[in-house]
Order: sequence, then C-alpha cells, then structure tokens
Amino acid sequence: MRTSLTCLGVTLAAIGFLGARASAPASAAPPKVADASPDNADAGVDPSTTELRITFDQPMDTAAHSVVGGGDSFPKITGKPRWIGRHTFILPITLEPDHDYWLSINNERFTGFRGLTGEPATPYPIQFRTAPADGPPTTPDANTDEANAAAFDRLVDLLETHYSHRDRLGIDWRDLLGSRRDALVNAPTPAAFARTAATMLARAQDKHLFLEAGATRYPTFVAPRVPNMARGSMPAFVPGYERLNDAVAIGRWPDGVGYIAIDTWDASYRDDVEAAYDALWRLHDATALVIDVRLNGGGDETLAQAFAGCLIDEPVLYAKHRFVDPDADAGFGPVHERWLAPSTRRPRFTGPVVVLSGPVVMSSNEAFVLMMKAAPRATVVGANTQGSSGNPRPHELGNAVTVYLPSWQALTPDAEPFEGVGIAPDIEVKARAADFAHADPVLERALQLARSTSED
Repeated sequence: MRTSLTCLGVTLAAIGFLGARASAPASAAPPKVADASPDNADAGVDPSTTELRITFDQPMDTAAHSVVGGGDSFPKITGKPRWIGRHTFILPITLEPDHDYWLSINNERFTGFRGLTGEPATPYPIQFRTAPADGPPTTPDANTDEANAAAFDRLVDLLETHYSHRDRLGIDWRDLLGSRRDALVNAPTPAAFARTAATMLARAQDKHLFLEAGATRYPTFVAPRVPNMARGSMPAFVPGYERLNDAVAIGRWPDGVGYIAIDTWDASYRDDVEAAYDALWRLHDATALVIDVRLNGGGDETLAQAFAGCLIDEPVLYAKHRFVDPDADAGFGPVHERWLAPSTRRPRFTGPVVVLSGPVVMSSNEAFVLMMKAAPRATVVGANTQGSSGNPRPHELGNAVTVYLPSWQALTPDAEPFEGVGIAPDIEVKARAADFAHADPVLERALQLARSTSED
C-alpha cells in the first residue's frame, strides 16, 4: 500500500467518470460533505484514530473516489477503502502524534467522488493536527503567555487598520478573536498560535490572508475551485495540440484558428512562460486566436502584462487599486490607475482574440482577464473568476509568528472592488462538470465567436 499519494483512487475515479456520465440527467445538485472525522481545523485529534470517515449529503456512486494529498502531511493508508451504504466513505489510516495533516476530498483536478447523477462532489479540504503522545508538544520554541497576549492585541489592531478587506464581510475582528483569546494566549508554541489563529480567520474567506511560524505556512481559507473544463481533455478537442512545457500549450484548427494555453504567470516559471511568445510566432498568420487561461491561478502580473501587450496597438486602462493607509481619513490612500502598454521587441498578433476564463482564475490572472476585457480586439468567454487579489504584506506579531495581510483593494477600471465577486466574462457559458465529459462547451462557444469575428 502506498503511503504518499497524489490522489488516492485516481484510476477508479477515471472509470467512475465514464459510468456516471453516461446516464447523467440534465441537471443535478453537486454532492457536499455533510460530516468528516477528523474534520477541517480539528486540533488534538487522537493519534490512535484508525480511519478517516466522510459522510455526504446525498447517495454517491461508490465505484469512484478521490482523496487528494501527498508527502509527510498525508495520513498513511493501512487498508482498502470501503463504503457504508451510499453516503459514508471509510479510509483506513494510521496517524502520528503531534503532527499536522492535510488532504482534500476531491479537488480542482481529481473529482472521483460523484453523486448518482455524475455530478462531482464539491471539493472539501481537511487540515488537522494530532495530539501529542503524552505531555506538552515537543516543539522547543514554547511561547510565553505575555508574548502571546501582546501578539493577540497586535493581530486585532492589524486586522482593524492594515487589512484591506477588513470591511468586506462585516466581521467584528475584536469580537471574533476575543471569543478564543484564551486559546491564543495559552498556545504553547508559535505553531499552535498560528494554527489556532488561522482556523479563526477562516471567516474572512480570503486566500491571501495567512500566517507563518518558522518555515510552515498556515492558510486561513482553502477552497479549491472546479475548473470549467476537463483537465487532460484538450488534446482531444484541439487539433495539433502540443504541450511546449509545463506552462504553455499550442494548437491550431484546419480553418486557421490558433490556440494557446497559459497555465501560470508564476515568476518561478518565467522561462516556461517565454514559450508563449514562440507560440505567437508560430501562429502569426492565424485567422483568430483562442487564449485559454482557465487553469491559471496567477503569479507575476508583469509577466501577464508583457504577453497581453502583444495583443494591443495603443495603451489601455485595465484596472485601478488603492493601498491601505491607516493615517488617511478613509483608511486608504489615493486610487491608482494601471495601464497596459503595447509590448516592444515581442511578436504581435493583430487579429481577433477570444480568452477562456473561469472559476480557477484568481489574483494576477484576474488582472490578465481585465487586460483582455480592455483590449479592443479581445472578448472574454466562460464564467466568473474567483475574485481574490490582495498583495499580502508580512507583519511580525512579536511571538515568532508572522501574519500576512492583503494590503490593497484591486478595482475594475470603473473603480469597483471585485474581491469575493470576481470578473464576469463578456459572454457567459453556463455548464456543469458533467457537460465536459465528451465536449468543451466553453471552447465551442469561443470557436463560434472567433470564426464569426474573423469573417467580418
């Protein structure tokens, strides 16, 4: 039995897709996890626990499952998974004491857990920590109550004065943290303080708000999104599909429409993203261009700007933003404009462009979508983006814990904030996960638009 997995049961999940989709009705509500043990944010889990138990809110297809995770943070599997009826899934495991674990029931890529209608279950991340075998945790850098009390006060103050999305959900930060003040003040280690605070701050629903203790990052909000496409299916839908590297793919239809997929703007993939310009060279004579960023979760906005600049002739205003300023009357500094300029010494494409967007798109890739919405020859097709952009900055709490707080509000060109709202496409394509079993409705609509536009 493997003890470290990318996705438990991924082969079964693929088989389950085919069986479920063949008889799927026109619409179905996606299954959701109704109960989990251990559950997300649990602390002090008994290390003698021998099973992970997941109960869904509706009957499930028991031929498939996806428990996603890997490495040291994934529980060791000790036996064959089983189902109790059609609602409850059991995974035999063994746990170590005083240890952090992370896994996910389905995620953006692996969707083996499905209802009887074929609809994949909503991803459900689970992060928990086991109790020590006996006595206090073995971590040597134990905190003092005095340091934690000062850190608590500083954290509350920072949330009220330096957090750019502090008012978005109407949360009373002093009341929220005050309800668990004792747990924070009495935290025996920086890791325990960070873990407890992260659990409490999940209410913010902000992926750019997190804490660090030592080399470990503690996210406050983990909410995987299911992309509006089927991963790995593009070779079947795009003629001449070719992956140039981990970040970029290219293709071309016989009638001259070109395809470029860019899956990240991460600066660590800078060399891979360069292949997007090679793709532009190869598609310079395409009648229209489809740019697919549905799997792109962001990265370095300057990389996005450089590529987007190849698709415009004149500078365009694509976004605005404002930074937190505790000394300003409204708590924010002035609104700044962000302009996109044509790229020089790069290949250019002067034909129609259709951009594919969706719910995985966030952060700097949302900025790219805004660039494309501002570009005169481009149209965005698909679904709403996540609405998650923060430009997080570190703040030391004084007890060996650092909190990272979003420092700006990202705004549309009309100065409207889109945190938690997302960027709407120019043309929406409504589709369920089951619709992508043997087709790609978003790509099909984009091709219709690209072909009709290129004929004008």
